[in-house]
Amino acid sequence: MRSVADPLVHYRRHFGRTVHALCNFQALLTNGILWMGELAETPEENFTAKERREHRVFQELLKSMAGLEECLMQGGDDEVDVVAGLLTKGTSGARCDDTKSLKGSVLDWITPKGQNLAPPLARNMKIDRGFHHERTGVLLCPAGLDWSHSETKAQLQSGEIIVTGDQWLLFLYADYHYDPEDPWNGLLYLQAYKHVFTSPSSIDREPKATRSGNAQIHGMTRITLPSIAYIATQIRFALTSSPVFSCTDTITDSERFYNSILDFFEDPDEKQEVDDLAVWWNRQIFPSYSTAQRPLVKNSALARIGEKRARMKEASIISGLQTKTE
Repeated sequence: MRSVADPLVHYRRHFGRTVHALCNFQALLTNGILWMGELAETPEENFTAKERREHRVFQELLKSMAGLEECLMQGGDDEVDVVAGLLTKGTSGARCDDTKSLKGSVLDWITPKGQNLAPPLARNMKIDRGFHHERTGVLLCPAGLDWSHSETKAQLQSGEIIVTGDQWLLFLYADYHYDPEDPWNGLLYLQAYKHVFTSPSSIDREPKATRSGNAQIHGMTRITLPSIAYIATQIRFALTSSPVFSCTDTITDSERFYNSILDFFEDPDEKQEVDDLAVWWNRQIFPSYSTAQRPLVKNSALARIGEKRARMKEASIISGLQTKTE
């Protein structure tokens, strides 16, 4: 158990941010043991979409931690309980730290440049946020509704219009503008991602961080789609007036919001747009990704070496074929 627990200490916080933030680990591990055992031969199409996602999350967990599969298959309920407890504690701790950190920082990002919020909002209290404040209210307004419309605003403030977790909000869009004719345009939020994964100071043009960010610590060289959903969920909560993050909170409906983004990312019909979105995010967050994706300069030394290698390989293949036919 020691060999499994050690990597868990290192990885468990990162898992919640990048693989699945709101996981029931006890159920995940229990079902995972069934998938490795009596359900191993069951075709994937026999499972629901939710079960298939859970299975992918479980596979990612096994892949990331050597010895976990053996521990689960040979151990008893006590081992499962310990692993589930460690994972739950790690992901909850990371989420709590990010929630606390983003609570104040989000005010810097939503304050128009050169202006002040009126009335001002406290960095360490949230009671006046949500639909109680003009700035947070417009950002939490569902895409497709008009916050400037007095009746819409009044209905959101009174709770007559209930904003459920499967509704996407204006803060997700660049410049907080939603185009109903092109709902992909500008989708999703960037500054908070850098705050959590690279460092708070990396948002500035000249980063001042002296400590490694979470991405560097865990060898993360590209974004994961669940990590985008995680950051969006964190920012949404930071804008609300709710004081405590809870998966079961029906007012903030955070779990449904998070899962609605995952559903969207996993929709086969949206694959091309999602792939393009991931490339854009990678270029913004990880400079080395952009370099790796950039084609070689034509006629450069590296390009010429590649061309010569390709010609030699082609000549070798042709020579081999001629030898066989003789």
